This record gives sequence, C-alpha cells and structure tokens, in this order.
Amino acid sequence: MATSKENSKGTTTGTAQKSGQPAKRGFAAMDQNQQREIASKGGQAAHQKGTAHEFDSEEARRAGQKGGEAVSRNRAHMADIGRKGGESRQSAQRAAAAALADKGNRQGKDS
Repeated sequence: MATSKENSKGTTTGTAQKSGQPAKRGFAAMDQNQQREIASKGGQAAHQKGTAHEFDSEEARRAGQKGGEAVSRNRAHMADIGRKGGESRQSAQRAAAAALADKGNRQGKDS
C-alpha cells in the first residue's frame, strides 16, 4: 500500500523505495555521523543530569561472565576457537624451530 506524491520538482516521493522496502524515516534515515552526534549529546545530558548508568567492577564482571556462558553453549563456535588457537600455536612453534635451525646452519657455515 505504498503511496506516492509528486513534488514541485516533478520527482515522486513516497513511503516505499524502488526495492519494495519501506523508506527509512527519522533516525534511520540520517547518516552515521548525524546519529553519532545526537547519541553523544544524549549521553552527555544523561551524565550531567546524573541519570547515566555506570558499571562498577562487579557488575561488569557479571556481564562478562554471562556473555561467556552464552558463547560457550555454541559448541561449534568453541571448537573453531580452539582449532584456531592450536593452529596459531603450532605455526608459532614451527617458526621458532625454523629460526633456531636457520641460526644453527649459519653458525656452522661461519666456522
């Protein structure tokens, strides 16, 4: 049910874009810099008013623990993390061994 109107310049304006999606309005229609500027002003006002929320260390610890528990339920994700860590450690060990072997080869040639 998209409506469209023709403005004085002869272009059509309406609530639907060509893709069939509703047109962005308000905050969503602004570019990121405008959104960030407005959000920043809101945060500053809240701090000045004294109603802004500030995490204490205990609350931050609980939030991090809760997030960690949620992530660790995804077994496939945890397996990927472990695999990447193992690959990284293995490649670091190989690089260290190669550097050590290369250093030994150089010393043997100099003598």
